[in-house]
Amino acid sequence: MTDTFTTRLTQLCSDEVGLRHLKRGIEKESLRIDADGALARTPHPRALGSPLTHPSITTDFSESQLELITGVHETPQACLQELEQIHQLVYANLDNERLWPSSMPCLVGEDSDIPIGVYGTSNIGMAKTVYRRGLGVRYGRLMQTISGIHYNFSLPETVWNALNIVGKDAKTAAYFGLIRNFRRWSWLLLYLFGASPAVCRSFTRNLQHNLQPFDEGSLHLPYATSLRMGPLGYQSNAQGSLHISYNTLEEYAQSMEDALTTEYPPYAHQGIMRDGEYQQLSTSILQIENEFYGTIRPKRTIESGERPISALRARGVEYVEVRCIDLNPFLPVGIDVDEVGFLDCFLLLCLLADSPPDSVAESGRMSANQLAVVERGREPGLRLSGDQGEEVELTAWAMNLIDQCQEIAVCLDRVNGTDRYAATCALQRAKIQDAELTPSAQVLASMRDDQVPFFAFSQERAVAIASYFQSRSLDPDITQQHQIRAAASFQRQEEIEAADTRPFAEFLQDYLKL
Repeated sequence: MTDTFTTRLTQLCSDEVGLRHLKRGIEKESLRIDADGALARTPHPRALGSPLTHPSITTDFSESQLELITGVHETPQACLQELEQIHQLVYANLDNERLWPSSMPCLVGEDSDIPIGVYGTSNIGMAKTVYRRGLGVRYGRLMQTISGIHYNFSLPETVWNALNIVGKDAKTAAYFGLIRNFRRWSWLLLYLFGASPAVCRSFTRNLQHNLQPFDEGSLHLPYATSLRMGPLGYQSNAQGSLHISYNTLEEYAQSMEDALTTEYPPYAHQGIMRDGEYQQLSTSILQIENEFYGTIRPKRTIESGERPISALRARGVEYVEVRCIDLNPFLPVGIDVDEVGFLDCFLLLCLLADSPPDSVAESGRMSANQLAVVERGREPGLRLSGDQGEEVELTAWAMNLIDQCQEIAVCLDRVNGTDRYAATCALQRAKIQDAELTPSAQVLASMRDDQVPFFAFSQERAVAIASYFQSRSLDPDITQQHQIRAAASFQRQEEIEAADTRPFAEFLQDYLKL
């Protein structure tokens, strides 16, 4: 443990007010399925509002893939309470459908059967659909149906002041330091919270893989944690050649800009148009910034028509978005207060610890560590490549990181008057001592004990979770507020569509301009 970490932790703990106001929000993706467990082919339910403009309920890649978004909250409990409330509203408006509780999909049919999200006739709505069409062209629609949880995290001004980090540029540099450490250590989150050790055979029918049979309907790896984050998940040959630097905002922005403006020959061969219909937004390595598959992103709320890179350059980093969290099929909303509490501790550790510059060589080591934990994370004696390139046993490294998280937890518990942060660190420590306590091990154990394939396991969990929400009563005031928001979202969509006067080609040229 470095003197820097100890000093910064002391500074952090001096701000008792600020530490009660950490800010977090959750975005959760889930596939809609029919009663038989197959991907729903129905349009986005109108009762849920416009996916273009509704602030809490939208779609991700597919028309059948809901994305549920909380507001910003100052306690884990409040954040999860809103997420549960949104789920209740969704279930109250699904017609004989459920949400698939696992990150890895199952009965989705052929690639062409997967419906792409539809957002109306406005230029921005059409751009969202064309972007998704491009993702399907580039990577296949099946890969895009993989679902997960994004965790957004930021610090209040008083905490920055306690750390003597003042001004936009200093805070942005600190966030990039957090991101570099997160990328070094995020393998720990895959071990602790990964819940996708198995997949349906149907998912791999056209893919090369090294998975082993679990039963006639499922494939797995015996020590896998999060296959979603490995070669079967968000992977890309085009992106494999990229080195996105997180050393400074300008290095990050420039490396992203290069990817957004460098033509990739296979995408150029596909072309922008086919039979008079846009197939993708551009032929560059990335169509837009969000196409880059990172485990964490620097984020800034954007204004209408503004590009994310432009917003970051103009106003700095506002928060970070963690993108490597699996849906836990044993939990009603896929995540719980213990996981959120540990994420808080872990992200604060990433902020407080020394964070040397990254490099191409280190990025290679981080990728190798991620793959090792994805495929063999629970393997006894597994060794990773340490921060200095040395071999280190996963369990020893994990315990060291949790020890530091524990120090942060003590501070958070003291200022919040709880014992929850320390308790969650104890839970994670137990998972290091006994890999069978991890969600990935529990998924395989449940499949094995009940003698069911991955599909049947997930379908049973879907039924149980649907029953959980359908048995809980919704406050009539909340229902009424939802109906008002849904109606307002359609009105806003109509206003956007009515205000559009430019041809789409002209809009797109400006939209892609950096």
